[in-house]
Amino acid sequence: MALHFSREEFAARQGAARTALRERGLDALLVFSQESHYYLTGFDSVGYVFFQCAVLTADERPIVLLTRRPDLEQARITSVIEDIRIWYDKEGANPAVDLRAILAELGLRDARVGIELRTYGLMPSNWELIRKALARFCRLEDASDLIRGRRIVKSPAELVYVRRAAELVDEALDALLATTRPWGFEGDIAAAMAAPILKGGGELGTEHAVMGVGERALLNRHTAGSQRIGAKDQLTAEFSASFRRYHACLMRTVAIGEGDPRQERMFEATRDALAAMTEATRPGRTFGDVDDAHRRVYDAAGYAHARMSACGYPLGATFKPSWMDVPPMLYSGNPTPIREGMVLFLHAILADAATGLAMSGGYTITVTKTGAEILSRRALAYHICR
Repeated sequence: MALHFSREEFAARQGAARTALRERGLDALLVFSQESHYYLTGFDSVGYVFFQCAVLTADERPIVLLTRRPDLEQARITSVIEDIRIWYDKEGANPAVDLRAILAELGLRDARVGIELRTYGLMPSNWELIRKALARFCRLEDASDLIRGRRIVKSPAELVYVRRAAELVDEALDALLATTRPWGFEGDIAAAMAAPILKGGGELGTEHAVMGVGERALLNRHTAGSQRIGAKDQLTAEFSASFRRYHACLMRTVAIGEGDPRQERMFEATRDALAAMTEATRPGRTFGDVDDAHRRVYDAAGYAHARMSACGYPLGATFKPSWMDVPPMLYSGNPTPIREGMVLFLHAILADAATGLAMSGGYTITVTKTGAEILSRRALAYHICR
């Protein structure tokens, strides 16, 4: 079997989830988030784009997985799930009816059943099938946070994978700096960045890396089409590496050809903002405190108009379409407490439309007993690639 954690660790995770179910008075959980499947059992698949559900009961009965035939061997080989039920593709297929039969078999008629609604693994059309199939069968309650709330704090075994991802993303940054030059091509840079990640046994992040030159350096999302770099230009890159699906991210804006004093001042404010954010990231503080530090530095430096309204998010083992393990985001007023073992991506971003200049910096940290440990070994700098 291709398990990335011990059976004992999976059993402990399932036991904690069952305890949480009982504390909420729930009899079972319908697991639709692929991240939850992976966390609880190791099940590693993209079959969540169809109808795929695991039933976790509050008692000690084994998890039951309902999935399509192509994921039968996927579940058998990558997970600890033993009870795998199959629904088959056909015109008018309704796997929600198959799910109802499983719940009836488990004695869950008239039970209180949690369901993960806030996930890419449950399309509205499938939710509508479930809502109708279970309308008079059991009482459904949104429990989207039940597993997510446990995943946000990483075990020592998970942190081993996060640290390896951080090493790989550092190597990708080295490749970016070595490859970026005037008249270069974004595609060549992206290919060079991917090589050390893949050669190091990792995977490319579950979201396409952000990369843009010129005015596209002000963007915070990937856009299609690679571009040529000018003689004097700027490039913003936000990218990740994944190891056993656990992510680490970096973000940089570099000058190309020659620097700009205005952009260097933006870098200094960005460096100071990240330092303040890192200092604010410690147990006993909140996610909102981190963004307050981010805003305080940027606003004092005169960049309130160019900064973002949030400054980062948790990372973990995630599936497409995003490497962000959200909610929650790091935004002012967010009361989420910071806890030891969390892994967060802190980013400070300036996009100044008036000058056409961008500046971004970001790195992955893990929360320790006393503060934050920066996992990247590459120092922040105003890089000029010539």
